[in-house]
Formats: sequence, C-alpha cells, structure tokens
Amino acid sequence: MAHCWTRGQEIIMGDQSHMFMYEQGGISSLAGVHVSSIPTQEDGTLDLEILKEKIRPRNPCQHEPSTGLICLENSHNRCGGRVLPLSYVREVCALARNNDIPVHMDGARIVNAAVHCGVPAHEIVKECASVSMCLSKGIGAPVGSVVAGSKQFIERVHRCRKVLGGAMRQAGVLAAAALVALETAEERIRVDHQRTKKFAQEIYNLKSKLITCDPAVIDSNMVLLHFPSPSFTNEDFVQRMAEVKIEDKEQVVVKACPWYRNRVRCVLHSDLTQEDLDSALMKIRAIVL
Repeated sequence: MAHCWTRGQEIIMGDQSHMFMYEQGGISSLAGVHVSSIPTQEDGTLDLEILKEKIRPRNPCQHEPSTGLICLENSHNRCGGRVLPLSYVREVCALARNNDIPVHMDGARIVNAAVHCGVPAHEIVKECASVSMCLSKGIGAPVGSVVAGSKQFIERVHRCRKVLGGAMRQAGVLAAAALVALETAEERIRVDHQRTKKFAQEIYNLKSKLITCDPAVIDSNMVLLHFPSPSFTNEDFVQRMAEVKIEDKEQVVVKACPWYRNRVRCVLHSDLTQEDLDSALMKIRAIVL
C-alpha cells in the first residue's frame, strides 16, 4: 500500500512467495493493487529474463496497469529456507532501478539469510527500497515485526497501518524483548543452521525408501522432507509423528507441517535442544526403517 500509492498499479512477485500464497490476497482486496506472478525457481529466485518481460512502463497505455513494485523473499519459506545469493539480489535491484521501480524485500527471516551469507542484514538489503523483518521467527522474540525504508515511505506506512487498525500503545515492553533477542540472535541462528544441516544429513543417511531429503540445499533452519513411496505420504508421516504409542521407544510428540508436492517442512529454532532433535530422529528411524 505504501509503495503503490495510486490506483492502477501492479506488484511483481514469485508464485510461491508468502505474500502471494497467503494473507487472503490482501494485496488486492485491501490495497487495491494488481499482482503479477512469476514462477518461483527451486532456490527461491525468479528468472531475470521473465522478470524483464513482466515489467510494464511507468506510463503505460490506457489498457494496462503500471509496475509499481518488485518483491523478493529472503530466506524463502516455501522453498525450504533457501537464501538468495547476494549477486542475484543486486541484479534484481539494478534491473528495477533502470526501470524506476522500487524493490521490497520480504525479510521475515532476513537474519537467517545474513548468517548464511556471512554479512550484516543491511548489506543484503542496501539497494532495496524497503524491508520487513519478523522478530518472532529465527530471532526468537515473543512477538512483532518491523518495516524499514526511507522517511517518506515510513510516513506512508504509518498512515496505512492506522487505516488498517494496526496502531499500538505501550509497545515498549515488546520492543525491549525484541532488542534482547536481536543482541543474541546471530549466534543462536548459527547454531540452528548447523543443527538443521546435521538433521538433514541424518535423514539422508537413513537411505529409507519411505523418506529422504537433500542436505546439499539446506541454507538455513528448514528441511523439506520428501516421501517417494505412495504407501507412506506426508500426511501419514505428520500424523504418526504427532502420536505417542505404548510401543514407541521415544515417547515424544514431534510437530511438523505438511507441505505441497507431498513434502513435509521441518523448522528448527533456538527453543529446541540437541536432545530434542536426537529424540525426533530416533522416532523417525523407528517409523521409516
């Protein structure tokens, strides 16, 4: 809403992006903005040639909307936490700049991306016009998100927030928790990433006919589990992991999320211990071997 300030504009984004897949289509229903989607590649990027073709001029003919914004997501949720390469982000921003179009970074997990790339978060988004960041995901605060951009942009954001009923009072206690979380986030997220990589490798090493994953594509704190056998689907796995039977050696409940293409998304975070992960792995072994 803050970027597409006038009617008749569209946003370009990936067809697997969180903003496109979820939020009840609020971009269109609340902001009145048209969405133009591009196929999201397995690594979370958009094909630059397709992106170029999708861009419409600032002053289009009377039949078309104008492109008002390009959106990226980093790290990418539905692609299993994949992190966009820094060079790719710069290429997209250069393309957008040449067409006088701002870029917004959906950075709900931008600190995860920063830890993976080994750079500060601001280095990733320095050429973007705006960025949003969730404080309660990898960072670990109880609640909250922040939006950053130019002074004029934030003034518009304040107006949009107000009309949507989002203004808050006495928010300092939430901000205090977020500051503490930010001060300790980098090291905790680094441990999350290491444990996620190890967890994926352990699943791969099972060599099970019922479940597998690809450790080579683990960039952050997510693992996408694949279920190649029609006799054991992602729904079967999630249901069984949530059950505790008398004969189970590991008397634990493990929560995971059924994902599209018969996959399961597992998300690791700093509230989990290595012992928790070991218990989950023991339960998985008992189920799929």
